[in-house]
Amino acid sequence: MWYLYILLCKDGSLYTGISTNVEKRFLEHKNGKGGRYTRSHQPVKLVYQEELANHSEALKREFEIKSWPRKKKLELQEQRDNSGRSGQSH
Repeated sequence: MWYLYILLCKDGSLYTGISTNVEKRFLEHKNGKGGRYTRSHQPVKLVYQEELANHSEALKREFEIKSWPRKKKLELQEQRDNSGRSGQSH
């Protein structure tokens, strides 16, 4: 199973990525072993995650969401919270 995730960074920016283990990947980002972007923007919180069937679907969804404006990305979490399902957060 693959997951798409969105991290909130210390400067208020959002980082979108994919992984098979979101918890582990979040810790890698926090410890400076993630992507180049998160090394300089310090992720502080996991604000959204979504389960996808396979790597190909995860890549497609990541590409789609990375093209969205910030507001639309934040609406993903709001929609999930309002539908009664809780988004993962740390």
